[in-house]
Amino acid sequence: MLPFENGFVEVAVLLAVVTVIASLGRMLKQPLIVSFIAAGILVGPSAFSLVESTEQIELLAQMGIALLLFVVGLKLDLHIIRTMGPVALATGLGQVLFTSVFGYLIALALGMTPVAAIYVGVALTFSSTIIIVKLLSDKKEIDALHGRIAVGFLIVQDIVVVLVMIGLTAMGAGTDAAPDQLLTTMIWVFAKGFAMLLGIALLMKFVLPIVSKHLAQSAELLILFAVTWAVTLATLGDMLGFSKEVGAFLAGVSLASTPYREVIGARLVSLRDFLLLFFFIELGAGLDIAALTGQLHPALILSAFVLIGNPLIVMVIMGAMGYRKRTSFLAGLTVAQISEFSLILAALGLSLGHLDRDIVGLITLVGLITISGSTYLILYSHQLYQRLAPVLTVFERKHADREAAFDNGENDGRPDIIILGLGRFGMAIAESLHGKGRRVLGIDIDPEVIRTRAGVDINVRFGDAEDPEFLDTLPLQCVDWIVCTARERDISLSLLKTLRDSSYKGKTAVTASTAVDAAMLERAGADLVLRPFLDAAQQAAGNLVAHTDPFFSSGQEKQ
Repeated sequence: MLPFENGFVEVAVLLAVVTVIASLGRMLKQPLIVSFIAAGILVGPSAFSLVESTEQIELLAQMGIALLLFVVGLKLDLHIIRTMGPVALATGLGQVLFTSVFGYLIALALGMTPVAAIYVGVALTFSSTIIIVKLLSDKKEIDALHGRIAVGFLIVQDIVVVLVMIGLTAMGAGTDAAPDQLLTTMIWVFAKGFAMLLGIALLMKFVLPIVSKHLAQSAELLILFAVTWAVTLATLGDMLGFSKEVGAFLAGVSLASTPYREVIGARLVSLRDFLLLFFFIELGAGLDIAALTGQLHPALILSAFVLIGNPLIVMVIMGAMGYRKRTSFLAGLTVAQISEFSLILAALGLSLGHLDRDIVGLITLVGLITISGSTYLILYSHQLYQRLAPVLTVFERKHADREAAFDNGENDGRPDIIILGLGRFGMAIAESLHGKGRRVLGIDIDPEVIRTRAGVDINVRFGDAEDPEFLDTLPLQCVDWIVCTARERDISLSLLKTLRDSSYKGKTAVTASTAVDAAMLERAGADLVLRPFLDAAQQAAGNLVAHTDPFFSSGQEKQ
């Protein structure tokens, strides 16, 4: 162990190590989360034992977790909760039931005692909200339909884990008094939960809009209030017997209906990502690899079950509810790991005398394997889907019409132009073309965008430009142009290939951020490549030249 003068020096060394490891991982095209966990292992007891200020690192990690769930809550409103409630409840509870039962049976087959098997089965059910939300946010898929569904059933899982913790704690108080104590504890928890939700609802209606409007006069003060509110409700949630994550999430939801949520969310992203770094350092540093090697064989079996079985049950449930196989597959991949709550559950079982250290080490090793494995699955989810799409049809009903509920109900017209992506750039194009008398159909993968755009005259529809099967449902043969506003080169290349394979006869406009991407898209067959920043800059320069021309400024008409 290297001696450090103080905690500040230790944190500086840790950041330097993480930067080097993450840079190497980037060169090797490895996900940042895997690099962060590897750096944590390197600075932990398995290697150089550089972590001494564990309390300070844990505090920074908890702050990062609180801000992460707060930002997620900011993106939700009551409408989204209502529309995602049924599928979130069905998939969340269904996956918990399936995984716990089959996990229990696998654990028994591996020679564990019934009590240890129960703990293992339950530990395998919980997925990491923190890691999944971080990955989906990095991929800009947190607002996509599968992202919203994933967040929904993760919240359901978090509620279940709170109830499980309460039950185990009550059982540990004494065998004879456990049933009565469990019932009393459960009633008390529900009462506290109702009181907390009622208080937040009253604040949302009568207090928070006024306070946020007053504080918004200073951007710095508004952000300070947002962080304070997130940490305060996280603390309150923890004090009431719920997790900090639940409290922070509710803090975000309480501000989601204010007009300042976008400003707050944008300002907090960098701070959130920096603080979350310490969560992954803490996770890696808490692993003693030498003590886990003896559990490798059972850990691989249980990890394979989590990586394959959990996504399968989500796909089965969502397919039965009428969702398309692509949405089900992308949402299902998000549950292919166990969470930090699983490790907490194992620690609780050890403290209650229900588990020995070998079982705790086994659950920890499964966590390390599944977190690393699922990170790759989520990052490369679209490529995996393209390869597996033919065999995934079994998970889709013949008439998968559930996602049609997110359309605006005006899809019967025959458009002249289809615009894929209704962000600020795409919607500006759509409105301009509509004003010139063109019939426009707008497509977006974000249900909230569809809901907010449904009040305008432009026809909008829910869908994913990356899904070839969805593109087949569009009236491709009657449109003159298809415009894709996504700036990701791979999305545009995939779109061009799909349109070429479907014998599309019209013209295609795609969007690029760089000259290299623009040239590649032109070679791939794009009729027009839009470059928003360059096009806007050239138009602005033209306007400036026109307004500074001496003939123009003197009122003389240019010849």
